[in-house]
Amino acid sequence: MAGDKSPWGNTGKGDEPGDDSPGADRGAGGGDGPRNPWLPGGGEPGKRRSASIEDIFKNRGPEGPRRAGGGPGGPTFRLPERPGGKSWMPVILGAVAAIWLVVTSIHFVQPGEQAVVTWVGGKYSDTLDSGTNWTAPWPIQMVEKENVTQIRSEEIPGTNTEKLILTADQNLVDLSYLIRWNISDLALYKYQLSDPRNALLEIGEAAMRAAVARKSLDTVLTGEGRADIEQDVRQRMQARLDAYRSGITVQGIEINKTDPPGRVEEAFKDVSSAQQDADAAINRARAVAQQLLARAQGDASEFNNIYAEYRLAPEVTRRRLYYETMESILSKTDKTIVESGNVLPYLPLPELKQRSQAQPPRPQGE
Repeated sequence: MAGDKSPWGNTGKGDEPGDDSPGADRGAGGGDGPRNPWLPGGGEPGKRRSASIEDIFKNRGPEGPRRAGGGPGGPTFRLPERPGGKSWMPVILGAVAAIWLVVTSIHFVQPGEQAVVTWVGGKYSDTLDSGTNWTAPWPIQMVEKENVTQIRSEEIPGTNTEKLILTADQNLVDLSYLIRWNISDLALYKYQLSDPRNALLEIGEAAMRAAVARKSLDTVLTGEGRADIEQDVRQRMQARLDAYRSGITVQGIEINKTDPPGRVEEAFKDVSSAQQDADAAINRARAVAQQLLARAQGDASEFNNIYAEYRLAPEVTRRRLYYETMESILSKTDKTIVESGNVLPYLPLPELKQRSQAQPPRPQGE
């Protein structure tokens, strides 16, 4: 490789002191070999010097490196001039400033929305209602819009999450519910509480625990007291939110689920099944009792009717009762008694009937 030329115009030995090889002369700017692109042109042949920052930016203009012919007399970019030789730059800057003032000063607030206006630094200034409103341009005044009529929902405790609440009879119930609310005062909602949504959730949980703690487990599970619980929770929440000046209105509470805890769910099912069987037995006993009571009431009514007739004609009623009683008794006996002086007082009619049936019939002609 001794005969190869360096791309910088000299060989590996051309930089050594006292080197008189031809490559050294070419590397310095003389000769026909490739020259070092980082060294400025000119200078004495055979003499190497380092590049300075002035040399690098010497031929550079604002728009980039000048090309050939791009010296002081070369072409440059200039804005067109107005009639009279004046520049268009003031006009362009004025138009941009006017557009900026109009765009950042006019605010269109949609129906159902409100907007809060704040000064530089976040200090509250005013509340804008729906319509077209004017403010100072940004960033002197800043506007933040919010929908205040939208009904928002918060589900507690969320999907596939268990929340156990203690009842009045010291039992636990897994309960989930929904809070529906909206913004009543945007300024209070934005600046009174640091986290109004989290405050709503905390107040809702406290109110629900207080309401359920006044109900028994059976009342909560069967849904018998669900409406009372929902109304109680809503009133408690609204009173606390108003005391905090939160700017929130609770529209309603809806209980979605009331189940026993997952770890004792099977035991609760067994208890529920036994309770259903007990209720069925009680219902059957009540039905039999009602039937007996109705029958007794019917007998008593019949007796009262007979007694009323007896009071009108005692003798006739007494005889009728005697005859009906004797008829009922004698119809079930095999003996017949006839009260007459010409016949026997006792006739063995059943025995005679049996004898006649036991004797074979006599053949004809005897």
